[in-house]
Amino acid sequence: MSLTGTAAHLVTLAEGAENGGNHESLSPELIGGGALFALLLLLWITTRFNRDR
Repeated sequence: MSLTGTAAHLVTLAEGAENGGNHESLSPELIGGGALFALLLLLWITTRFNRDR
């Protein structure tokens, strides 16, 4: 595959993403909050198992 062919394909792919790729039922706030909660839970679990320090 040539460089120009690859670039043309990537441009076509990027133009299709202008309409947004998110599903309507996904809320960025909910996803971010869930990720934050999961990371804080993992941090809390890690600190509970590391009591010798």
